[in-house]
Amino acid sequence: MKSFTFICFVFFIAFSFNADAQKNITLEEIWQDYKFFPKSVPGFNFLQDGKHYTRLIQGKIEQYDLTTGEKIATLFDAKEVKAEGFGGRINSYSFSADESKIVVSSDREQIYRYSSRSNYFIYDRASKVLEPVFTEGKHQYATLNPQADKVAFVYNNNMYCKDLTSGETTQITKDGEYNKIINGAPDWVYEEEFSFHIAFEWSPDGEKIAFFKFDESEVKEFTMTNYRDDLYPEYVTFKYPKVGEKNAIVTIHIYDIKSNNTIDAAVTTEEEYYIPRIKWTTDPNQLCVTRLNRHQNDLRLLLVNANNGKAKELIREVNKYYIDIDDNLTFLQDGKHFLWTSEMDGWHHIYKYDMNGQRLGNLTKGKWDVTSFYGVDEKNGLVYYQAAKNSPMDREIYTVDLNGKNATTITDQDGWNSAQFSSTFDYYVLSHSTINTPTTYTVYNRDNQEVRVIENNARLSQVQDNYGTQEVEFFSFTNREGTDLNGYFIKPKNFDENKKYPVFMYLYGGPGSQQVTNSWKGQNYWWFQMLAQQGYMIACVDNRGTGARGEEFKKMTYMQLGKYETEDQIDAANYLARLKYTDPNRIGIFGWSYGGYMSSLCLLKGNDIFSAAIAVAPVTNWKWYDTIYTERYMRTEKENGSGYRNNSPVYFARQLEGDYLLVHGMGDDNVHFQNTAEMANALVQANKQFETYFYPNRNHGIYGGPTRLHLYKKMTDFLDRKLKGNEGKAGKQSNQLIKSIKGEKMIKE
Repeated sequence: MKSFTFICFVFFIAFSFNADAQKNITLEEIWQDYKFFPKSVPGFNFLQDGKHYTRLIQGKIEQYDLTTGEKIATLFDAKEVKAEGFGGRINSYSFSADESKIVVSSDREQIYRYSSRSNYFIYDRASKVLEPVFTEGKHQYATLNPQADKVAFVYNNNMYCKDLTSGETTQITKDGEYNKIINGAPDWVYEEEFSFHIAFEWSPDGEKIAFFKFDESEVKEFTMTNYRDDLYPEYVTFKYPKVGEKNAIVTIHIYDIKSNNTIDAAVTTEEEYYIPRIKWTTDPNQLCVTRLNRHQNDLRLLLVNANNGKAKELIREVNKYYIDIDDNLTFLQDGKHFLWTSEMDGWHHIYKYDMNGQRLGNLTKGKWDVTSFYGVDEKNGLVYYQAAKNSPMDREIYTVDLNGKNATTITDQDGWNSAQFSSTFDYYVLSHSTINTPTTYTVYNRDNQEVRVIENNARLSQVQDNYGTQEVEFFSFTNREGTDLNGYFIKPKNFDENKKYPVFMYLYGGPGSQQVTNSWKGQNYWWFQMLAQQGYMIACVDNRGTGARGEEFKKMTYMQLGKYETEDQIDAANYLARLKYTDPNRIGIFGWSYGGYMSSLCLLKGNDIFSAAIAVAPVTNWKWYDTIYTERYMRTEKENGSGYRNNSPVYFARQLEGDYLLVHGMGDDNVHFQNTAEMANALVQANKQFETYFYPNRNHGIYGGPTRLHLYKKMTDFLDRKLKGNEGKAGKQSNQLIKSIKGEKMIKE
């Protein structure tokens, strides 16, 4: 008995020493030193042989063997070439279809989230000569035709084409003008909400260019103010169509190089419309144009004759809610068929059509969503895709025959699986993670046999052990409507179920999004772990309206953005409040962008359960956001006044009872600072106290230098004071004085 007691004592001492030895996470380690940043594998620029890829490393384009990881050759070295205007820096590059030439981008200047202008150069691999595309100023999106003998680009809102053989440059359009006419590049709202930045495309034979023209003359302007240590601020004015206002008039044009003639595509209609995509078919005389009505629930694929501009309808899809736009339209090389993804049966699946618009059947079917379309291996008749078939929180990768038979999973690991396939589909790089394990990257061959591990992030797994991170646990509960919702939580360090812990909830909650997935969570994972070390209970719930659970679950928030999402988060808070080990008087919530909108609504409408909220870059009234996003889900304020009024935080300022931290970047071109300024004004008018932080010149991401560290210090301090109750000696004495004077039992902090 003595011996057993001694062994237990030694074990206890050893365990206690190990627990004490575990380190505490700091904000400086997260947001200054980036100590916890996982090693990642950038996107692969696969070469046509399907076995090799290239990567840009310190001004060199290096070629590697995917199967061994060995460097094979240096294809371009910025130090060894000279050209007019080339300073030796490379921002990005791309190959011609035959890989004989490389387009090099240098001296990039960012415009908006996706758009930029640069100096472009063409490198001929055979002659080893680098030539500038254009020398009169920075230009946009230099793109070679498939034959690599011509390059198209945009300069000062006009389309240009250069013949690489003769060196002659042709200006295709001449009406381009800032804040008025844009050729070959999208306006702000198309770039942001339809997610593309190159608004032109070469025909397969390289003899025609189809391009967008945006006439934004009637679109109203928005001005942001930047502070640059000058005598007067800098004013940035750009076209931004807000809810119900005029959009740019968008038209499609086709330029024929041989005839030097441009024709108009007959795809316009008297009703207001969008053109979110164009794509050439395999026929160089046939362009496919996607046209969508302004309500975004009536979509048509139009086939345009590239010689005369005449259009005919290929397919039409109508939805009672709205239709999401993607890049999955794929024309098969046989010239007779194409693939299309749709939610027409209530779930997102892949369909096969012929070129007469006749639907030939489903390639996938079932009560689950295809979440990514990877492409078609036509040589072997296989389609590759990612799906949430087993659970909305997991992802698997599958193949299916082009006839819809033999659906097969090529991954058997629980968690989150995604893949990058080589150009021939002979190899793929599998990325895999869980909510508790960082991402690993592994090469597999066509037979799904492991070839090699590129990165396993074992170092970061060891760091988790060194810092004693808490296991993230999944849970589910039933909301007031009887719907099961998924969540995860992180319990505090040295968790004791007999104690009462403050609860800190995190959310995004926007249409089709997900936070509660069995995947690695990045930098916020470490902040949440730090807070758990300090005694917080962390929780996150995906409300109705989020993704991978079918169309009805995702689109039920239509016309009422914020209503059902807020109800679900309030229900989640009440569920958490009933747990034995949580303090129902100390529940806070945090979100960014749509999440900031949601955290604001939760605090205001759920003031009986939430005691604190942090809102970063929130929309506070949907009428201040852009046309495409907002009207997709809400229509216009004129059509849906009650939906706007009942679900915009600015109208509920008087209901603020808890503590509110409102944060915004003043250079946010997406969710304008106007939202926070108006919210602050409404709170002042309601005589409600709150805290605010603003970041001059910072955009929607609020970053640069020590900015993120600065922000997270503020948010952590706010939580410690207002949720955890750690205001410090002076704060506690002040609260005690207030309590004694007013005779109050408790002040909610």
